[in-house]
Amino acid sequence: MIRVLFVCHGNICRSPMAEFLFKDMVKRNGQENNFYIESCATSSEEIGNPVHSGTKRILNSLGIDCSLKRARRIRYEDYDSFDYIILMDEENRWGLRYVIPNDPKNKIHNLLEYAGLNRDIRDPWYTGNFKETYSDIMLGLNAFYNHLIKK
Repeated sequence: MIRVLFVCHGNICRSPMAEFLFKDMVKRNGQENNFYIESCATSSEEIGNPVHSGTKRILNSLGIDCSLKRARRIRYEDYDSFDYIILMDEENRWGLRYVIPNDPKNKIHNLLEYAGLNRDIRDPWYTGNFKETYSDIMLGLNAFYNHLIKK
């Protein structure tokens, strides 16, 4: 089983969007039994809060329910529990270092790396542009999925 953890600052916008879109992607490809997928935050600001309405609106428009999701913060144990820890931006890498200071197994990557891009997925909490975030996340997820299937 491939265990994937998506990470953003608050776990209410980008990382839950990636979590639920990736769950949907692997399910549509008949691979849901081969994956375990979650998301979390680097900060404690939103712990226990539901998915942001902008993310929820996009997921709902695709027939994806995220109503039970609540934000959680990353834990040290997550490093051993997951094969891939996928970040939305470089600020997440900085925040992650307080909980997981080292990456000896090279598990931590930015999502858009898989699409050959060296840039962040902008935070719609600040931009308000959830459609742009969705496009970037899908670009990264498609490339990430293809990377995993080729392995």
